[in-house]
Amino acid sequence: MGIPGGKLSNQRKSALTAGTALMIMAVAAFFSYGFVHVSLLVQGDANATFQNIISQNHLFKAEIFGWIIILICDIVAAWSCYVYLKPINQHLSLLGAWLRLAYAAILGAAIMNLLLVLLLSNGTDDLSSFTFNQLGEQVMLHLKAFDSIWSLGLIVFGGHLLILGILALRSDNIPKWIGSLLLLAAIGYSLIHFCKLFFEDYEEIRKILEYVFTVPMIAGETGFGLWLLFKGGK
Repeated sequence: MGIPGGKLSNQRKSALTAGTALMIMAVAAFFSYGFVHVSLLVQGDANATFQNIISQNHLFKAEIFGWIIILICDIVAAWSCYVYLKPINQHLSLLGAWLRLAYAAILGAAIMNLLLVLLLSNGTDDLSSFTFNQLGEQVMLHLKAFDSIWSLGLIVFGGHLLILGILALRSDNIPKWIGSLLLLAAIGYSLIHFCKLFFEDYEEIRKILEYVFTVPMIAGETGFGLWLLFKGGK
């Protein structure tokens, strides 16, 4: 049944805003991390990584732009999810919003390392081999710092998804399968990135966790975003 006069309710507006932000974020993340970042980074080879960034500088700039879009979408999603979920439980939805904003702040700190890499990659013509190697090591250090800081943020993000999952399960409208996927995604993000940060020697365990939780991690928030776009607040 439509809204009288064709006007959208506040619930529908917040659902559309959140869903749109989540979908834009998913596409930007696939581009910035899934396509550009992994193609430029050569694990264990600082010089090759640095050379990739220099030779494909425009692509690296596009990656940074993608991360900035993700950061903005995270802030928008934090607010709009709070507005949409507030009728279920205001205190829990507010906590979830603050956790996502905290994650966004940590992601912003991580992105600063990519900006430093961009500065280091400018004006690299006619460098001596020794200077090039030194800059390459600095670049790799900043890339590792980006990865570690982002992992810390994703542990916090797992807390945000935990709140979303609880609220979704309490809702009379949101499908229970979405709430269950969000809870699984919360566990996956937290465990994988906790292991990545603090238990580097247990690489095999982290790979097993990624294998188990990859699908719910992708499907949880993406499914929630799509549901918000097409069903939320109607």
